[in-house]
Amino acid sequence: MSKGRVCLAYSGGLDTSTILKWLLNEGYQVVCFLANVGQEEDFAAVEKKALALGAEAFVCEDLQRELVEEIVFKAIACNAIFEDRYLLGTALARPIIARSQVRAAEKYKCDFVSHGCTGKGNDQVRFELAFLTLNPNLKIITPWRMPEFIQRFQGRNDLLKFAAENNIPVSSTPKAPWSMDDCSYEAGVLEDPDHTPPKELWTRTVDPLDAPNEPQEFTVHFEKGVPVKVVTASEQATDSVELFKLLNKIGHDHGVGRIDVRFIGLKSRVANFFYSTPGLTIARLAHLDLEGLVMDSKVRELRDQFVTLSWSRQLYNGMYFSPEREFVENSIDFSQRNVSGVVRMAAYRGNAYVLGRSSDSSNLYSEQDASMDSLEGFSPMDTSGFIAIQAIRLKKYGLQKIKDGEPLSKS
Repeated sequence: MSKGRVCLAYSGGLDTSTILKWLLNEGYQVVCFLANVGQEEDFAAVEKKALALGAEAFVCEDLQRELVEEIVFKAIACNAIFEDRYLLGTALARPIIARSQVRAAEKYKCDFVSHGCTGKGNDQVRFELAFLTLNPNLKIITPWRMPEFIQRFQGRNDLLKFAAENNIPVSSTPKAPWSMDDCSYEAGVLEDPDHTPPKELWTRTVDPLDAPNEPQEFTVHFEKGVPVKVVTASEQATDSVELFKLLNKIGHDHGVGRIDVRFIGLKSRVANFFYSTPGLTIARLAHLDLEGLVMDSKVRELRDQFVTLSWSRQLYNGMYFSPEREFVENSIDFSQRNVSGVVRMAAYRGNAYVLGRSSDSSNLYSEQDASMDSLEGFSPMDTSGFIAIQAIRLKKYGLQKIKDGEPLSKS
């Protein structure tokens, strides 16, 4: 007798293939779910594998447009970054994937949802908080936190042995046991923070040493903080998905967007991830530079102190489906009302550079006001009063230091 129907987030890799077979052996019916978020994947082969292993059905949803327009563009608009390094490459996709998986579970009348996230990572939190918010009636099966599962599979060698015994084809081997998706890599030898990642892991970017010896110039056009067009010497894209793919291609070809992240978490362990986010790296740089031309400095200051930090943490910590994220996004939209213009860029051997920027509207920069050859609209004598006012409290601070025998000139 069936224990119920499970909608399993299924990639076709070692972990989820093992989980699929294990769930079937435990007496569950399984519907496999795969999200297309732009990864290079043989989706037909994954479906064939899932059904061959015994899945009742296979669902593959194209979520590229939802991901780019709902979340990636918001990340660009607020210059999202976590701990000054991570552009949230994988974290951005999780809410969209979880929402679609819940839709699939409801369509197939599943009792459970399940995933193959490790019990030591952040993705389990992101998926499960989303599941519990979107449909609290769905129960969650978490193999990597179940004693009976982790006692049987204590490491990747146990998974590989199970795969061999059950005729499950996998790409991992004892010599290459790392886990990887289309833009991130972890585990295996990568857990040594001083280990240089093997060259073949970087599937999203070429090695900068192998990149072309000539820079590629292009332009990124923005309207209200969102990219609307990318133009190179040979092509242009205006569709949201296509323009982001074009930025990814530019970054790929020139080795842009590689990071080696070492997060030290509460479990007293170092999490080692190697990420490739070429398109997002380029778009964020272009957006930051354009904001310097068209965005009010005080609004930008508040946005940087509150909105960017809060939204990035919310996405990283799995709080996308939360009232605070909705609240913060209203601030993002307000801050971007005037962020429209064109940024000229170049990509070359691992880096992207801004060559120039322009805006026909809401331009806060005045070439005439900034010119050393013009006094139009500004009197140098005004500076004297400004300095005098700013110095009032500082003079008092300095005098107090002298009185206390701690003159600043000696510090």
